Amino acid sequence: MEKVNKLTYDEAIQKAETIIAQLESAEAISMDEYKRLATEVTALLKYCRAELQGQGFGNVTDSSL
Repeated sequence: MEKVNKLTYDEAIQKAETIIAQLESAEAISMDEYKRLATEVTALLKYCRAELQGQGFGNVTDSSL
């Protein structure tokens, strides 16, 4: 997995959107691959949340992350 902190916010959002689209598609993937992608997108979204908070966007929270 690419280092999340080496991505810009926009790159991380784009990558997360791509992964989410893949997870939502009817494409057959193994449970291990599904878990890996879900873990990666979670890390990307946590990074994006931290970036927003660091830019002064207040209390950006999501209890599911």
